[in-house]
Amino acid sequence: MEALEEVLELLKLPHRGSATALEAEAFRRLAGFLEARGLKPSEIPFRGVRSYGPELLALSLLLGLGFLSPLFPLAGALGFYLYFTGRRPWGRLLDRHPSRNLLAWKGEGTRALVLMAHVDTAKTYFLYHPKRVKGFRRSFLLNACLALLSPLLALTPLKWPLSLYFFLQAVLLLHRELSAPYVEGGNDNASGVAVATALFLETDPPPGFRLGLALTGCEEVGALGAKALLPHLPEGTLVLNLDNVGRGELFYAEGEGMLRYVPYRGPLLEAARKTPGARPVRYRLAYFDTLPLAQRGLPTLTLVRLEGGVPPDWHWPTDTFARLDQKALKDTLAYARSLLKALVGLPCKGQEDGCISLS
Repeated sequence: MEALEEVLELLKLPHRGSATALEAEAFRRLAGFLEARGLKPSEIPFRGVRSYGPELLALSLLLGLGFLSPLFPLAGALGFYLYFTGRRPWGRLLDRHPSRNLLAWKGEGTRALVLMAHVDTAKTYFLYHPKRVKGFRRSFLLNACLALLSPLLALTPLKWPLSLYFFLQAVLLLHRELSAPYVEGGNDNASGVAVATALFLETDPPPGFRLGLALTGCEEVGALGAKALLPHLPEGTLVLNLDNVGRGELFYAEGEGMLRYVPYRGPLLEAARKTPGARPVRYRLAYFDTLPLAQRGLPTLTLVRLEGGVPPDWHWPTDTFARLDQKALKDTLAYARSLLKALVGLPCKGQEDGCISLS
């Protein structure tokens, strides 16, 4: 069985919800898989949350209290801006559930390239329904405008319908927390974990170069695993992230950001622009694990597959292993392999037509 198929089999659990027991089981299986191949992955423990719902619910309540005082929506607007630009100053109070990353290295040297993919899965929500999801960005921008204008609108008669709007939003988020299931996550993101792991196993770094595999937890609740990973990456590490690569057309993101756009930079982006097989996209729909890394200046790149501008089956119960496109997975692996070749000329075991020799 090929590494792609083996990793997918390991991840076939009911779900891998952020900071849950099933996320921990997925990491246990992945660690055993790597150890059986002579690798020694290190575990990076951290604490996170199991859902973003309670945080957004609290912000919605603050935004809805504008009929009492503009100070409440002022606090809510500030919290909204911080959350959706990747900052959670209240995280130390809320992050109580254990999660982890796995980080494995091959080779020695001063230069480093890390292949990254998140392991966890998310809860569903009505906005991800296939009939609504293409309007997700519009819905978010409307919500962002109302949230950021709420301190001013609280000084006008519009505070009453605005409060009703945000209280209704809080009710919907509460309903999500109490009843919405986690998705199985075949595409998001067992696909990325499988491709990243397969590429890591088949690639031999040249002398002076380190190749890493970073499998992260709690991406779905604020890229918390990527933030915990940062102190463990050498300065200037190149990071290639794979997310939702199991169906659809292949894209490479030139940058990301829901409120503030963060452009990517560095050799990976330049290599992607020269490597046929993927189209560029400015990703504004949500965030990837690369967001906190790019914000701190690391040269990053994310590969993602989209259908109609959104990941297929995004955060919906139809995101199952049965709906993965095996050709899309193999084509993503082939493209990533070509990307590494264009970047540093890494040799790959058993892939004579896709790699070059360093001799």
